[in-house]
Formats: sequence, structure tokens, C-alpha cells
Amino acid sequence: MDKLSAEQRHKNMAAVHSKDTKPELIVRRGLWSRGFRYRLNSPKLPGHPDLVLRKYRTCIFINGCFWHGHKVTITNNHEPITIENSECCKIPQTNREFWLAKIRRNQERDIREQKVLAEMGWHCITVWECELKPKVKEQTLKSLAFTLNKIWLDDHRVAAKPYPQLEEEDYNYSRAAEEK
Repeated sequence: MDKLSAEQRHKNMAAVHSKDTKPELIVRRGLWSRGFRYRLNSPKLPGHPDLVLRKYRTCIFINGCFWHGHKVTITNNHEPITIENSECCKIPQTNREFWLAKIRRNQERDIREQKVLAEMGWHCITVWECELKPKVKEQTLKSLAFTLNKIWLDDHRVAAKPYPQLEEEDYNYSRAAEEK
């Protein structure tokens, strides 16, 4: 049973925003301090990625664990729906069917949009809210910077050309040195 009235719950849920969230600000500050430049919520790309780094041809999605069902498995193979909660995402007991459907739709939409972006030649990175907790935040930001640099190096790699094979001459240089 929900401890809040329907009106109070509606007010709480309406206060949740999709832009400038705390996890997003953490990632933005971390990338900016490491010299990465980006655009916010590009309306030209499918899914409106939270951060777009054109130089790296990369889109970064910063997902809330609850809203996108991080590590939550929802299966329905012609059997009753089974749900496995994770440490960072617990499905509410109140209005459970609604939340299961909503989270499943969000997960399917995320996959669909990232496939479209990949077909367009964009790299997609998802950063989860639980990966930005104080104990692991710095490691996550270092890993993100490393991944972006690797993407850039892989995309700008010059094709290595092998050295031409020289035909060996009949003249033996070691024998010529002995004759002197």
C-alpha cells in the first residue's frame, strides 16, 4: 500500500525532470574538466541523447536505474511474467503492472534508439545512476574518458602500410668485409 495519497504521489512524480538531473551534471562536470566538449540533448538525433560528442561520434545516455530498469529482468515467454529486482532498482508493489509495462517500454525504446544511432555510425555509451555514487564515481569517469579516447584513436587510425620487401642482392656483404 502506498503511504502517500494519489495527489501527493502525482506531485512527487511530476517533480521528476528529464534534463539537468544530478547524475547528468556529475558526468558533464567530469567530462568538461577532462577537456571533452559536448552538446546537450540533441533534437536532431533519435532518442535525444543527454550528451553528444561530435568529435568522437559518440552519444552518451545517462539513465536513472529505476526509470530504465537497470539490471531488472522482465520475461514473459508465454508464461506468467517473472521479475527479478536488482540492488539499484526495485519495482514498486503499488500499481505493479503499470510500472512493469512502463519500464519494459523504456528498455525496448532504449534498445531501438541505440540500434538506429549505431546504423547512423554513432557510438552509444550508457552511464547508469548507480555508477555515479561517490565510491565509484571517479572510476566511472576515468573509464568513460578512456573509452572516448579509444574510440577517437580507433576512428582516426591510419592504415599501416608494410615496408616494401627488398630483393636481396647476390653480393654478400659479410664476405666483402672479410676481404678487406
